[in-house]
Order: sequence, then C-alpha cells, then structure tokens
Amino acid sequence: MTLIDDAIYVDGRRVASPASLAGTLHALDLAGGFAWIGLYRPTEEELGTAAAEFGLHELAVEDALTGHQRAKLDRYGETRFVVLRPARYIDADESVEFGEVHVFVGPNFVIAIRHAESPDLAKVRARLESAPDLLQRGPLGVLYAIVDQVVDEYEPVVAGLENDIDEIEFQLFSGDRAVAKRIYGLAGEVMELQRAIRPLVKIITTLREDLESGDADDPHALELRRSFRDVLDHVISITEKADEFRQTLSNALMTHSTLVAQQQNDEMRTLTETSLAQSEQAKKISGWAAIIFAPSLVAAIYGMNFRAMPGTSWGGGFLFALLLMLASAVVLYLVFRARRWL
Repeated sequence: MTLIDDAIYVDGRRVASPASLAGTLHALDLAGGFAWIGLYRPTEEELGTAAAEFGLHELAVEDALTGHQRAKLDRYGETRFVVLRPARYIDADESVEFGEVHVFVGPNFVIAIRHAESPDLAKVRARLESAPDLLQRGPLGVLYAIVDQVVDEYEPVVAGLENDIDEIEFQLFSGDRAVAKRIYGLAGEVMELQRAIRPLVKIITTLREDLESGDADDPHALELRRSFRDVLDHVISITEKADEFRQTLSNALMTHSTLVAQQQNDEMRTLTETSLAQSEQAKKISGWAAIIFAPSLVAAIYGMNFRAMPGTSWGGGFLFALLLMLASAVVLYLVFRARRWL
C-alpha cells in the first residue's frame, strides 16, 4: 500500500486521519490546520488524486512520478517542490545506496513521496508528534524535520566511506591488484554524495531567505531560520568532508599509478638483466661452438675418403691437418676473447 499515513494537524496536534486521499481536502476544510500525507512509490493514479486535491503543478507531478531527479527546490506559485537525495551505508558489501524523496510543501499541506527505503519518514512523524512545538511551525516545520533527517543519515555514510578510504592505504602498499577498482568505486560514491549534498546549501539558504522576507515578528519563522541554520552548518561540514575524501582518493590513485609504474620498471629491469645474462651465455656457447666447428670441418673434409684429395699423398699431410685444426681453434678463441664473448 503506497499511502503510508495521512493526517491533519492543528496547533501541533493530530486531529484527523482521513481514510483516503480523496477526502483529505474536505477534512482539512473542516478542521483547519495543515495536512501531512506520506506516500511510498505511488502510482500515477494515486499521485494524480493528490495533485487534484491540492492543485499540484503537472511538471512537478511528472518529476515525482519519473524520479531520478537531482536535489533541487522549485516553486510553483505558493507550492514548493523539493527533491532530496538520501543515502545509507550498507555494511554487508561496503557500498552506499542513494534514494530519492520528493516533498510538496504548500500553505496548508505537505506531501512527502519516498522512492527508497531511507529515510524513515515514520520516525520523523513520530518525532514531531512527540514535540508539538515543532508541528506548530506548520508545513515548513515538517520540511525542516525531513531535511534534518536526511542530513543526519549522511553521517553513517561519511563514517563508512572514511573507514573504506582508510583501508585503501593498506591495500596500496600490499600489492593488491584490485585496489584501483576499489578506488574508482569509492570515488564514484563520493561524487554521488557530493551531488546529493551540495545543492542542499542553496536549498536551505533559499528557505531561510524566504523566512526572513516574511513576518519578522513571527516566532515560528525565527525558530525555523535558526533550525535551518543548524542544518546548513551540518551540510557544509559534510560537504567539506566529501571534498577531502575526493582529494584523498585522487592522491591514492596517483600513488597507485606511481607504484604500478615503479613495479613495471623493476620488472623490466629484471627482464633486461635476465636477457643480458642469457645473451652472454649465448655468446659463450656460440663462441665455443665456432671453435669446435672449425677443426670438425677440417676433419670432416679429410674424412671423406676420396682418393684424389690435396695432401692425402703427402707424408706431412696428417700433421698439417692437425696443425690447421689447432690454428683455426686458437685464432677463433683469440678473436672471441678479444670481443669478450669468452
């Protein structure tokens, strides 16, 4: 069921819980105050009913149905359309999951549409219902509480990412070849966090300026400005932390590239040294083979047993052949020695 809760609040107290979206506006007219509707992945028909009841702009409704929106604040007359990008850290696989929350805020209504498991808006409602002074601030007070919850849930994400980044240092110098993939994965999560958190600075600043331009004597407006200021400080702190994470990961990637290049140079040097050693051995083997080959050639020629061969009828031919083989071997040895092959 996509309708999570539907309630009407007067002076910070729940006074009615309409059974359906179609009857909310009528109940609101009777009771006064403002309505707070919570939806979870509504269908086009359900969101169309809410749009008809409260006059939501069709472009904002289309964005809410389509999803995959960037964090932003749009105005349609007296209605504000706020898109938030909550996040949660999943310990099981050490990853960050990003969601989406769309909030329509009008003079007398709040429609919160959740497209992911976080944040737990039921917790936000319970918190406000236990503190009527917050609900007395009206629809903008509810919006503040939702933004505050989203920003609070960034803290475990920041802590998880910080722990993951600390582990990168060990992986970098342990020779783990999967570290580059891990760095790229973490960098993507950090950039996604930056895209979620950075627009909140402008969103919150705009909401504070709207409150300042309203009734300056309204105590609720003054408290809301202070509350949004506190959330803004938190957002700025997380933004700075995310910037540090991104710089750290960039440095880690550069370090990894340097280590890989150094390792490749070491491997190339080892290969070169091995190749040179093998080349020296090949030279020695080739040199000795040539030395042995020269006498073998002479012996092979005179071992052909032909009758008409020069020197075979000469009495000193045998000695001459031996001296020729010895001389060729000595000459080759001296040549190879001079060339440092041997």
